[in-house]
Amino acid sequence: MCRHLAYLGPPVSLRTLLYDPPYSLLRQSWAPRDMRGGGTINADGFGVGWYPGEGDPVRYRRAQPLWGDTTLPELAAVTVTGAVLAAVRSATVGMPVQESAAAPFAEARWLFSHNGVVRGWPDAMVPLAAELPVRDLLTLDAPTDAALLWALVRHRLRAGEEPAAAVAATVAAVATAAPGSRLNLLLTDGRTVVASAAGHALSVRTAGDSVLLASEPLDDDPDWRPVPDGQLVVATRAGVRTRALAGG
Repeated sequence: MCRHLAYLGPPVSLRTLLYDPPYSLLRQSWAPRDMRGGGTINADGFGVGWYPGEGDPVRYRRAQPLWGDTTLPELAAVTVTGAVLAAVRSATVGMPVQESAAAPFAEARWLFSHNGVVRGWPDAMVPLAAELPVRDLLTLDAPTDAALLWALVRHRLRAGEEPAAAVAATVAAVATAAPGSRLNLLLTDGRTVVASAAGHALSVRTAGDSVLLASEPLDDDPDWRPVPDGQLVVATRAGVRTRALAGG
């Protein structure tokens, strides 16, 4: 089912998000506390994307478990950034385990991740996939539900939709086409994070001019609060707004 997080705020090292907290993304890769709908560990790849100043994001992705990577800990200790999206993956049975299937997916300034599963894959998604340009289908990052979800969101962004509207509309369309799907999405451009809580856990913590969203709280800080199911979150360094996903 995967685990993911997004951070906006004063520059911090990647290590403070991925490795140091007691329930860090590293720990969630082998001992998640709130896996719903199947799966026990998140060992089928990982990825982290961060923004080096005003440029487009940099990504580091692998098809192996996060705990087995010997390069990232040193890199994470010296890489400082004010905007991050990271994820560990639990592949749905039948979907490939490969680097290009690991979030975050990217285009220009955008980073995207999916925590959940699309029910009835792939048949349930045929009508929605048919609405995409053929080139987008031929160049999917991987033959997975997450990669197709990214293509659907990206198509709306390219058409000029606001990020929150693009995420909400995609969740609504997929929920109709594939009932029972778990559709927790994260989308960021390094300035704003849009997140959906649809069938899976999501928590948010604000502190000063920073905001952190995660599938599971990274520690026992009482400032963490769960996002109710069916909510859309729009977060910036200045604050967090939530509304019903059904509000479009």
